[in-house]
Amino acid sequence: MSALIEGLPDAVALRCLAYVPFYLHPSLELVSRTWRAALRSRELFKAREEVGSQEEFLCVCAFEPENLWQLYDPYHHIWITIPVLPSKVRHLAHFGAVSTGGKLFVLGGGSEAVDPLTGDQDGSFATDEVWSYDPIIRKWSQCEPMRVPRAMFACCVLEGKIIVAGGFTSCRKSIALSEVYDPENNTWDSIQNLPYTYNSACSGVVIGGKMHVVHKGLSTVQVLGSLSGGWKVEDHGWLQGPMAIVEGVLYVMSHGLVYRQETERRKMVVSAYEVRKRIGSAMIGQGGEIYVVGGVIGPDRSNRDIKPTSDVDVLTVGSERPVWHRATPMSRCRGTILGCTILKI
Repeated sequence: MSALIEGLPDAVALRCLAYVPFYLHPSLELVSRTWRAALRSRELFKAREEVGSQEEFLCVCAFEPENLWQLYDPYHHIWITIPVLPSKVRHLAHFGAVSTGGKLFVLGGGSEAVDPLTGDQDGSFATDEVWSYDPIIRKWSQCEPMRVPRAMFACCVLEGKIIVAGGFTSCRKSIALSEVYDPENNTWDSIQNLPYTYNSACSGVVIGGKMHVVHKGLSTVQVLGSLSGGWKVEDHGWLQGPMAIVEGVLYVMSHGLVYRQETERRKMVVSAYEVRKRIGSAMIGQGGEIYVVGGVIGPDRSNRDIKPTSDVDVLTVGSERPVWHRATPMSRCRGTILGCTILKI
């Protein structure tokens, strides 16, 4: 095998390659087979960790086209399309999406899609599927399934492991069952179940190193401080609406306004009137900014049609006068956002 860079040990050359931005990797792979193998190795990911050259990407899956994910590079303003999720479930939705160890994970969910030709339902409301995408080798892999199928559940990363809690089973029954996935060993273990179940969808956010399970329409929050501990029930009185964590602080969009939500009080940050018009968008924090991605516009008095959008709006919350600005729109995805998370490569 030829050396990566003539005159340099391969270990040193690999660290040099680790500084190259991720979006340029496809071009570098054309140099030689040796470079291609190096750029698609987990050793490169470890080298990027060691030299501090990792990049954060926004990962998005929308209603159109089905089961397709894109990665957004906020520094170079580029959308990267990855291979289609190879699930047999068409129009997979209501799943959990998180990242850890440089990989994207898609867990559970289901589909109520109907075959346009036969009228038959395609798929089921909830599945136990778990998929991981490795951006270095550019490949989806099927992981050990969850112990029960679930949809509309809370899903977070805590201590490098993935926790799923609550949601609904395939028979649309709410459950309290919680479990934890170890990505390194590809194994699931049970943890203490949620103290309460509610007949509403739930989501999870991590604040201060603790997982918070939030149910739609309820002020009650169930909190897990560590994998070895148990759940606590708290009443925070948080506003209802899309949530985003920015530098450890919770922001909520409610009634056309963005609030900074703290434990005992809240502060209005900025108006979100124009962004509010988009239904089914995703709101997520990255760096010191809030991204509102995709969704559909309409109908309204002037237009009865529903228009899927690829728009991306960004709010820099750390500035003295936060102002919205438009980022590069998604190049392939559009419409209701089904999954959104941050991936560090």
